[in-house]
Amino acid sequence: MFHHCLEIHKVVWEEYKMSGKAGKKIAVIGVVLGGVVAAALLALGKGHTKGPAVAGSPGKELFPIKTITRKDCSLAPWLVAEKLGFFTEEGIRIVYTGETQDALIIPSILRGDNDVWGAHPNTIAVAKAGGAGITGVFRGGIDPPPDLSPRLRHMFWYVNPTKYPNVKSFADLKNLEGKLKFSTITANICTDFLTNRILDGNGIPRDKVEWVTMPDIQAVQALKQGLVDVAGVHPPFYTPMDNSGARKIADSAEVGLGPAAGVTYTYFRDDFITKHPQVVKGFIRAMGRSGAWINAHPELAAKWTSEVIGVPVTGNHYHAPSNEVIESEIEPWIRDLEEHKVIPPGKIKPSDLVTHQFETHEVFSWK
Repeated sequence: MFHHCLEIHKVVWEEYKMSGKAGKKIAVIGVVLGGVVAAALLALGKGHTKGPAVAGSPGKELFPIKTITRKDCSLAPWLVAEKLGFFTEEGIRIVYTGETQDALIIPSILRGDNDVWGAHPNTIAVAKAGGAGITGVFRGGIDPPPDLSPRLRHMFWYVNPTKYPNVKSFADLKNLEGKLKFSTITANICTDFLTNRILDGNGIPRDKVEWVTMPDIQAVQALKQGLVDVAGVHPPFYTPMDNSGARKIADSAEVGLGPAAGVTYTYFRDDFITKHPQVVKGFIRAMGRSGAWINAHPELAAKWTSEVIGVPVTGNHYHAPSNEVIESEIEPWIRDLEEHKVIPPGKIKPSDLVTHQFETHEVFSWK
């Protein structure tokens, strides 16, 4: 749920204005269809606090945790945890360091410019295979149970019915000649993993797909204009797709992986975990409470997020309801990387990606 919302907006976040820190706004380079997203960082002053804080102790300074700035749907759990005081209760304050491209997030964490972010297992696995010292500490998003609204599912795929009137399911794509252009935010994320699994299930070769890099917000217009043939998007963009007249042909439940189809892990740099385990525990409690609140108040969470980022937000992801680390949910993501020669077989195991150190099995409650 974290990495895949790469939409860049020109609205400056009000909370940064209120921070009192001098900021330097760097021009944002637009997204080009078929290319990579280029975005400059919004450099902000970095706060420093002496020593860890004690949760709930008046007069104590809050412990700063640095993370990237996001002005999209991935902001929701962070925003809610701040707005409802969950971080403060744990003696934590979040320091937002600026926007960055997905490919630069892990390097920024390894350098110490940031401390924490989140990603799907394949993103973390590729980084770990390359020697990155990061580890997942708790589940963020998952695909929801089947009895909940389908609009909470991690992804929907759409076609333009004007261009493809006879395509009403993924299986119908087999009848189209030549390569098909699919939108994706970047490589080795949920979009290509889930898309490839659905292709496999329908007997469609993966090399039929030509990936076109763009954010979800741009995929809506690109599909309407016929610049891509299939667009896979996340919950905030289901309503815009519906309103554009696009036809849904699949969703992440069709992958057949249950909760694992949408699983993400929030990860920290390994030395941060070693030095500040109590801070990590408090962070997990705060974010767990935030996710529980969002699951219970999806409309209000979307409204709050929209007000902060300055663009409409019409949906949210479903957040893991309990503090459990489930390695079996990670296995298919790693296996897919191995089978398609992204990482060597056997180099990475689920236990390499995550730690059970902070697992409590408790059900998160925002109350």
